[in-house]
Amino acid sequence: MANGGDLTATGASIEQESPVVPPPPPREIPTANIPPPRFTAPNRVNLTEENQSLLNSIRSSAALTPQERNTCMQSLFNLMTSSEENGAAQFREVVSRSDLRRMASLLTSDLDRFLEMARNKNGSNRIQELLGKTDEVDTFFVNAISRRFLHIMADLHASRVAMQGMRVFSQAKKAAMYDYVLHHAVNLACDRGGYTVLKQIINDWCALGHFFYRDQLLYIVALNALRLSYDPHGNYVVQHVLRLNDLRCTHNVSVNLSGHCFGLSFTKLGSYVVGKLLDTEEAGEVVVEEFLWCYGESLVQLARSEFGSFVVWKALRVMQERNGDLFWRLVNKLMPFIQLLRGHRIGTFLDSLC
Repeated sequence: MANGGDLTATGASIEQESPVVPPPPPREIPTANIPPPRFTAPNRVNLTEENQSLLNSIRSSAALTPQERNTCMQSLFNLMTSSEENGAAQFREVVSRSDLRRMASLLTSDLDRFLEMARNKNGSNRIQELLGKTDEVDTFFVNAISRRFLHIMADLHASRVAMQGMRVFSQAKKAAMYDYVLHHAVNLACDRGGYTVLKQIINDWCALGHFFYRDQLLYIVALNALRLSYDPHGNYVVQHVLRLNDLRCTHNVSVNLSGHCFGLSFTKLGSYVVGKLLDTEEAGEVVVEEFLWCYGESLVQLARSEFGSFVVWKALRVMQERNGDLFWRLVNKLMPFIQLLRGHRIGTFLDSLC
């Protein structure tokens, strides 16, 4: 019993002396140091005193006196055309807090001022930002553009306003703009700035799938091909439509230039148009047939001229590849005058055929 008592005491002692090991703490999983979400107030641009006054006038429902209107219009012009570092930010801040309908009404109330703004690079970009916001707002811009259409379309920066409108306006307003283009197409083609815009419109209408209006525009160009081919700017529009390889348009241009290709070939730009016609099979044959109707002396005169030599040389080359009959008829037309053509590449070419 004594020994038993000792064992019990010893066991108790061992139990008491055994350290109690606490369970390990839960292992922390590393996470990205992401701050908790918090609300950020939108950054507001501090408007200049002039722009704040302008904003107040735009938002006011009271009618402006003539003096207030003049001041407001000058501030609006400054806002639209400012090239200062924060000019764009000032513009967008005013727009975000404005009555857009009233702003558009003021912008277009003086058409000469509107045109001046549109011709300015910054003004053009900022007007474009206002287009397509609402149909009601767009009405003001369509009316302003239509009343200064030729002036706007003939300017690099201003034309971009009209071009953007044709992309974002409602379908009815787009159709109205397209009709203005068709109505003024010839005048635009003959304008120093307008002809490049007209070429871009042709490309855009093709890219956007507006084939009905594009075909009408090509028809107008083809119908006036003779007048445009003699014009220093319109000539480039005729060349442009011929590069499209539209069979109907090329045929129409060829028909309207029939009987005039010989005369056109003596001029620098006209020779380019005739050269483009020679690139196409049907129109090229029409050109060569016209040359064959000429007197031999007249054809040699063309072949010896500064620009006509290029056309006759091209006619020989393309017919040699495409139409042997017309090629040899043209050669035989020139061959009796080979002495006059020596010293020119055409004469050298004719000598090689002998």
